[in-house]
Amino acid sequence: MRLGGFTSKTSSGGVIDHLGGGGAGGKMVADGLCSYNNIMSTTTGHMTQPLQMLHSSHSQPLFNSPPISLALQPKMENLGDMGLIRDELESRSGSDNLEVASGDELNTGDRKKPKRTKYHRHTSFQIQELEASFKENPHPDEKGRSELGKRLGLEIRQVKFWFQNKRTQMKTQLERHENSILKQENERLRMENITMQEAINNPICENCGCPAILGEISIEQHKLMLENAQLKDELNRLGILSNQFLNRTPNGPNPKLGLAVGRNGFSGMLKSVDPSMSLGLSFGNKMPSPFNANLMSGDTPFDKSCFMEIALAAMDELMKLGQIDSPLWFGSLDRTGESLNLDEYVKTFRPCIGEKPSHFETEATRAIGTVMINSLALVETFMDVNQWTQMLPWNIGRASILDLISPGVAGNRNCALQLMEAEYQILSPLVPVRQMKFVRFCKQHREDVWAVVDVSVDALLQGIRGNASVSCRRLPSGFIVQDMPTGYSKVTWIEHTEYDENIVHHLYRPLLRSGMILGAQKWLTNLQRQCELFSVIMSSIASGESHSALNPSGKKSIVKLAQRMTRSFCTGVCATVHKWEVVQNCDNTKLMMRKSIGNSGEPSGVILSASTTVWMPISPLQLLEFLQDEKTRCHWDVLSQDGPMQQMLRVPKGQDLGNDISLLRTNIPASNGNPNGMLILQETCTDASGSLIIHAAVETEAMTVAMNGGDSSSVAVLPSGFAIVPDCIPDSGTPGSLLTLGFQILVSNLPAAQLTMESVDTVKSLIERTIQGIKSGVQCD
Repeated sequence: MRLGGFTSKTSSGGVIDHLGGGGAGGKMVADGLCSYNNIMSTTTGHMTQPLQMLHSSHSQPLFNSPPISLALQPKMENLGDMGLIRDELESRSGSDNLEVASGDELNTGDRKKPKRTKYHRHTSFQIQELEASFKENPHPDEKGRSELGKRLGLEIRQVKFWFQNKRTQMKTQLERHENSILKQENERLRMENITMQEAINNPICENCGCPAILGEISIEQHKLMLENAQLKDELNRLGILSNQFLNRTPNGPNPKLGLAVGRNGFSGMLKSVDPSMSLGLSFGNKMPSPFNANLMSGDTPFDKSCFMEIALAAMDELMKLGQIDSPLWFGSLDRTGESLNLDEYVKTFRPCIGEKPSHFETEATRAIGTVMINSLALVETFMDVNQWTQMLPWNIGRASILDLISPGVAGNRNCALQLMEAEYQILSPLVPVRQMKFVRFCKQHREDVWAVVDVSVDALLQGIRGNASVSCRRLPSGFIVQDMPTGYSKVTWIEHTEYDENIVHHLYRPLLRSGMILGAQKWLTNLQRQCELFSVIMSSIASGESHSALNPSGKKSIVKLAQRMTRSFCTGVCATVHKWEVVQNCDNTKLMMRKSIGNSGEPSGVILSASTTVWMPISPLQLLEFLQDEKTRCHWDVLSQDGPMQQMLRVPKGQDLGNDISLLRTNIPASNGNPNGMLILQETCTDASGSLIIHAAVETEAMTVAMNGGDSSSVAVLPSGFAIVPDCIPDSGTPGSLLTLGFQILVSNLPAAQLTMESVDTVKSLIERTIQGIKSGVQCD
């Protein structure tokens, strides 16, 4: 077996070279009723020698309406006498079911005695059961209608017609209410406009009461005039947009302007939400490609205005969660953040994405802190999917924008809305990756205050792509950022997630419930660390600061390489980004492999990823100090050759000495295969919730280029490393840690090579030796 320039034979004679460490009313017809449209990469490229123990060699139901817009309560807020109208409509249209003979039946019978129209009056029990089913699911599929019909003694067609009539009835009722509100709002705006016009045409001096020249109009009046003109323009645009939804000719303000009024218990939302939030949106009625190809079967159009409705409700909830304190929030035991009072939350808010499944757990936290970034830069980072994943590589795997619903207004991100999917990861093979689809909405509330909110739409999309199971969903979560005079910003971060705890290993369940590894404080700390690093790099470049071994451009190149190494390690442990094939998954250890073509900063060939999580009876801080110490590295790193390593340079990432990037030199002598010896690039990230130590062997020549400020993308890395978190086991009596090891190894530079069981056993023995070496080094056998 050859490790870091050394060759070592296995028991069977095999050789391993260079193995490194670590959805309005319509017209009823005989056979159906038209539904309304809703508005709504352990070694590196240097280790190019392979492991020699290898062979070369139903119909889906039509989605008509989003669940959110039909989760109506028995009593609607602010409807006045509308409740009486609803009761009357329900008793009439809900109890009578019209059945008309088909055309074929009429043609084949006696023309003088056509079949009479049949009326069926449902019993009170049938109406009660139908109403209950409608509240649970306003759009039942064929199977659901069949089961309901059998239970109530009704034909499937009768059930279908009842649901269609009920939906039309509710739609008409909502439109009447919205139309009344919008008429009042339009009249108010019209009167304001008349007042403004009179003030402009006949300006009066506030001091003397005499007519004033135009130049004496106050700044406040000018501002009001401009705002009024903008509101008129936005109102006209929304009128045209809403009429497009209804396929009508514009006749002034349309009932569909209030996208968030009278739905899901947010009937008073119009007063609390900034009116400009829903203005100037330039999205169309139908989903464009490739979204249709990904989510729909056939060419069935899908009204995506429902995404805006969900986004508005989510933004309203996020702002309230950020502003309200006790009793909605209470401090955590470690005083690092706040946890949500679920009982108080249920009293205060109504779920905008449906009720929580009974087997789901809730993780809801809030954290407030100062970040070295301004609000505009932070908003742009989160609305750009590439910048977002690069900023937070520890917890974000693959991410993409499925559809840009609204690009924003006024040339910035204000009111930008995009449909996204992402993989949220925890660095352990014991915790599955969370795959979620959600909408991300950005809103500017004041000149110096922005907010970005995420909310899951998996349940909404199920109506298009089928009833796929969801193991996690994101309730309104995100951040509120406010600029500070110092150039920094105050960030209030809120994380609210519901997930299936049954698929999580028992060792990680307390960690998830506490929010320690995916809670608000963790996200905020990671953001603070990254922004501090970028600030240090930019300030050193701007000041021309020099280092004895590293100039500013070289420092920037090294940091960029270290960030790529860290992201590669995280995606290797969690099997995200790349297409990994599972080779073996047992005993808390997962082995995977993939083929690399060598054009993404890694060697070409077959790459094997091995990861495992073990419990250590030692505190996370003690374990971190042991793994950071170059003198004790010989206990676990095969590249150290039973000797200490020498630190060549260190790049601090901020004021915390525990966070840095370092370059280590091994004691491996120069050889024909490695004439310049071997270098180890290492990055350390640590905070109160856990630590990361990631390293990779690098070619000296390529590393020298990067240190001189050259392109670091030519440096191939296959990282290995450790992730450390506290165990959080209640009543354990002993401080412990959960240690995750991850290795990425080039096992062959031939893409057609196949793994053998001997190769797998060799890699597993490497993991066992590393764990045993760490236990021996910290004396916890």
